[in-house]
Order: sequence, then structure tokens, then C-alpha cells
Amino acid sequence: MLMLVCLWGLAVPTALAQNTPPDFAQWLEQLRAEARAAGISQSTLDKALAGIEAPQKGVLDSDRAQPEKVQSLADYVAARVTPERIAEGRQVLLRYPTWLGRVERKYGVQRRFIVALWGIESGYGRHTGKIPVVPALVTLAFDTRRSDYFRKELLDALRILDAGRIALPQMQGSWAGAMGHFQFMPSSYRQFAVDGDGDGRIDLWNSIPDALASAANYLAQAGWQDDQTWGRPVRLPKQFDRSLAGLKTRLTLARWQSLGVRTSSGHALPRRNLQASLIIPEDAGEPAYLVYDNFRVLLRWNRANSFAVAVGSLADSYTKGK
Repeated sequence: MLMLVCLWGLAVPTALAQNTPPDFAQWLEQLRAEARAAGISQSTLDKALAGIEAPQKGVLDSDRAQPEKVQSLADYVAARVTPERIAEGRQVLLRYPTWLGRVERKYGVQRRFIVALWGIESGYGRHTGKIPVVPALVTLAFDTRRSDYFRKELLDALRILDAGRIALPQMQGSWAGAMGHFQFMPSSYRQFAVDGDGDGRIDLWNSIPDALASAANYLAQAGWQDDQTWGRPVRLPKQFDRSLAGLKTRLTLARWQSLGVRTSSGHALPRRNLQASLIIPEDAGEPAYLVYDNFRVLLRWNRANSFAVAVGSLADSYTKGK
């Protein structure tokens, strides 16, 4: 029978701790040296890295089973654009008109997209994550799959702590180190997080104005255009040239129209001078999508097409059928 030891407040099998790769301690020491050279204080390192003796198996398991990788586009969207989430999003739009209006005007991002991101990232703030961020990022930085990326995120998390922007016990999030209402990675926190309520501090966990403003600031700086939507589901004609699919191909809406592409209801595409790309899911029975520049901005947030389609579809759903 496996005995359990406690690492970072989580129960971990003793066998896992005993089977720690022999170079983990050496790797962690090298990380400490790199962090000190980057200007992070010894006191912060001692507190943040205390008790970390092995990678977290649960974190690695979650990394290997991300829904964007194992679900089809249609299943991914259906699981997130639910009647319950749509109804709650409509209530959120009614609950925060003042703050949503302010960030919409200041950053030029339509409020429905901010709320949709909020809904998909954390269930409108209900599920911000309870996993200590630093140990999770240590695990992912040590892992070989995306070690460079997560090593940078880990150093940014340590910089946030070192600057006193949040206390270590409060720095909790997802298994991937994403934090707060909108699941900002540490690098996004440092680059895009803003003080939305003007109280002199940035709190993405407890301040809804800070969270909303930070999300809008992220999208705005990534190139969001408030005179456009994200894209739309479309119908394709029979014998359509599927080689035109993919984000590398960008054609005007007029050109897509000439190729027989229509809206999902069968109507002509909008008469606007917009460039669009076509996404065709692998399953021939699933809808295709024409996507615009704002879709690419959503991909800056999360690189999965399924995520961006889900955000756009949820944002659209708030006004449908009303």
C-alpha cells in the first residue's frame, strides 16, 4: 500500500517522492542561481521554493490530458457553450454594466467578449484554481515538453512575489499556473494586468474591476478591433476545395462568397472589406467557420482553435434568441 506524504498541501504517494529523477535537486539549484542572477531576492526564493522536493504527478497528468487536445472542436464548444453558461453570462452583463461599460470604452473591446472569456476561463469567477502556482510551474519547467516556456513563467511568478504584488499563500491557480478570474499566466500578469478600480494595487483574484480591465487591456494590446466580430459558422458548397482551409489562407469575404461559402442560415456573407480564413473541422459533419482578425487575437490568449471558437460562440449566444 502506498503511504502519502504532503507536498505543498497536496497528498502525494511516497513512491513518487522516492522515484524523483536524481537530477531534480541539481536542476532546482540551477534555477535558484538563475533567479538570483535575475535579481530575485534570496528571501523570496527561500519562501517560494521551500518544501519542493519532487515534480507533481497530477500536474503532469493534467498537462497530457488538455481538453483542447483530446476533444473534437464540436465537443469542446458544446461542453462550454451550454444553456447554463449562456444564461449566467446574460446575468453577468446585467450585473456589471458600469464596469463593463468603462472597460469597453477605454480599451475598445466589446463587453460580450470579455464576459465570454470570463465564463470559459473560470465560470465567471467560480473556478479560479486552488493549486499553488510556484510548485506547479516548477514541475512544468522541469518537464521536457515545454520547459523553456514554463521556466520563463516560473521566473515571472517569482518576480511578482518578490515585488510584493501578492502574498505566496494567495498565489493559487490552475495546474498550469494560470491565475485569477481570467486565468492569467504570470507573464501576462506582469505585462497586461492593470488597476481597474484605482485602489493602488492589482488583484486579479478578488477585484472584478481589476480582472475585467486587465482582460480588456490584454485583448486591446494584442490588436483587438471593436468594429469587427470574431468570425461566424458557415455552410460550404459540395465539392468545396478543402485545401483553402487553414489560417495561412486569407481571402476577402467577397472572394469566399464567390467560392460558394454562405452563412450558416444560407444567406450571403456580409458585404464588408474584411479578410477571413476558413476553419474546417476534421469531422465532415461539424460546421465550418470563417474567422477574422479578432479570432487571431483570441489565439494570442490560447493557441487552440477550439478555444477561440468557443469564446466567439459564447459571446454571440448572449444576444441570440432574445
